[in-house]
Amino acid sequence: MFSADRLIRLVVEEGLNQLPYKECMVTTPTGYKYEGVKFEKGNCGVSIMRSGEAMEQGLRDCCRSIRIGKILIQSDEETQKAKVYYAKFPPDIYRRKVLLMYPILSTGNTVIEAVKVLIEHGVQPSVIILLSLFSTPHGAKSIIQEFPDITILTTEVHPVAPTHFGQKYFGTD
Repeated sequence: MFSADRLIRLVVEEGLNQLPYKECMVTTPTGYKYEGVKFEKGNCGVSIMRSGEAMEQGLRDCCRSIRIGKILIQSDEETQKAKVYYAKFPPDIYRRKVLLMYPILSTGNTVIEAVKVLIEHGVQPSVIILLSLFSTPHGAKSIIQEFPDITILTTEVHPVAPTHFGQKYFGTD
């Protein structure tokens, strides 16, 4: 968990670096004025349940008040086709930049379905940033072919992605 949390924090911080910000004046607790930056309004996270929920705390640690939506997608055992079972987002998600959280990107099917759901809710692919820990070249290529405007941030691209991340992270394997 320690290593996973560290990687999550790194990819979340880089995702936040991609979001729009504006300059502002910050007053420190000692009264010193500092020229800093703050995020523009309109950002949110969306975790693909269940493994994506492991990334929520890393996002909250960096951005306490960010809104977080959820999508539950599971693959059919026989056809391997991804199916959406649940989706709950902030009501104005169509006006927000979205950090889509999914730690293990293998085939890309689950993420493609999640992006389709976001598009159905008015989100443009160009404002979606996928945060992933491990990605296969096939998975990344599948997503980019389907949605060329999406941004993918990952810590590693390797032909074999680890499996059962959620079970191992949450101790339910």
